[in-house]
Amino acid sequence: MKFKTTLILFAVFVALLAFVLLFEEFKGRGDKGDEDKLVSLASDDIQKITLKRDGDLITFQKIKDEETYEWIIIEPLEAKADKSEVDRLADNFSDLRIERVVEEEPADVAKYEIPKTEISLWLKDEDQPVRILVGAENLLDNTFFAQREDETRVVLIPGHLKSTMEKSLFEFRQKDIFRFETDDVKNITLRAKETRWEAERIEEEWFFVNPVKALAVESKISGILNSLSGLKAKEFVSEEKDEGELEQFGLDEPDYEIVLTIPVESQKVTFSLHQKEDRLLATTSLSSKVIEVEDTILTELEEEVRELRETEVADFYSWEVNRLHLKLGELDWRLSKDEENNWHFESPVQEKADNSKIQTFIRQIESLEAEEFIDSPSNLKDYGLEKPWGEIKISVKAGEEESEEITVLIGSEDTEAKKIVVKNAKLDYLFRMDSSFLEEFPKEIQDWKPEVDKETEDKKDEKGINCPD
Repeated sequence: MKFKTTLILFAVFVALLAFVLLFEEFKGRGDKGDEDKLVSLASDDIQKITLKRDGDLITFQKIKDEETYEWIIIEPLEAKADKSEVDRLADNFSDLRIERVVEEEPADVAKYEIPKTEISLWLKDEDQPVRILVGAENLLDNTFFAQREDETRVVLIPGHLKSTMEKSLFEFRQKDIFRFETDDVKNITLRAKETRWEAERIEEEWFFVNPVKALAVESKISGILNSLSGLKAKEFVSEEKDEGELEQFGLDEPDYEIVLTIPVESQKVTFSLHQKEDRLLATTSLSSKVIEVEDTILTELEEEVRELRETEVADFYSWEVNRLHLKLGELDWRLSKDEENNWHFESPVQEKADNSKIQTFIRQIESLEAEEFIDSPSNLKDYGLEKPWGEIKISVKAGEEESEEITVLIGSEDTEAKKIVVKNAKLDYLFRMDSSFLEEFPKEIQDWKPEVDKETEDKKDEKGINCPD
């Protein structure tokens, strides 16, 4: 018994010893990890950074509000900074790994060319920064000699930091300085070399109000706004423009002038762009700066109204249609789609309908496009639209939103020219197009019944069932 007790105690001792050794090993590993870092700070706590190279100094200050923050440059000028670039600088040097320790107690750091570059990090509530002094590049492995100002040792830090340390003041600046919320714009007036127009937003759609009243292609107007908001500086030409500079750069009488009305900001902003030699210069009425930008935006600004008009008769997605009221000559049908996406007649009969044929018909209406427009028609009777041959009412429901009803009116056909005029009931103008789509329209209710039902009806007719006397 005594021997057995001793053996148990020995096993417990061995287990405890193993635990202690394992703990010390992990502790040692953790300590070693700390030794592998020249700097180990939380980048979120950094409030200010200075980058000094060859006597030039760039100072960044973090500006915070309740939800977000931004970086600004306060030296050598005041300007907004590129947040992603300054964040990268903060991240790289707040958690700085050591590749190798070169000397613990160097007699002279000048041989390492320390300091060629200085990066200083200020933490919130701290008066003194953590300063990293970076020297020459080690040509053997492209690392850099470095030292913390409050330490003696010289170390090597990763070579990938080179691109960040060598960024210019321009590269650290925010380039899209004219940004605005495009969804807040309610009116846009454009004057270009060859075209002038004005458009306004009504709910989610853009309508031209001058030189013609017409629906615009929403994506194209939004594209212009996005391009203006995203204009990026290739060069900052003037930081504080004056009348003399505006005249010098041709911006007093620009080639392109775009006025935006932004009610939510209670303001109007005018963009002015001018081509001078091979440069496109830009400024706004709300900015003191003149910048050079890429000229790719000119393709959008030079499009004429006819290229920006919506050519589709009705803008909807066929799969979102859930009700259909069809009047074609003597036909008057109502149909609806159930929760399983099956179509049914509601009148003049209550029966199943052929899903594929109805969807094909709806897609035809969805794809109707104008070959030409008839603006401000004086008399709808001239186009067979006072009492239209066809009236198609489509109810569209997307998600939980309320249904929208779209009415398309079909006038009389010019059989010789094979043309027809169509009207969207909510628009004042007309669409002229090829009339070939009429060939696919149903002639009788049997055309839209499922094939099985048609075969049944045919067999009944052959047997004399339900036939007139």
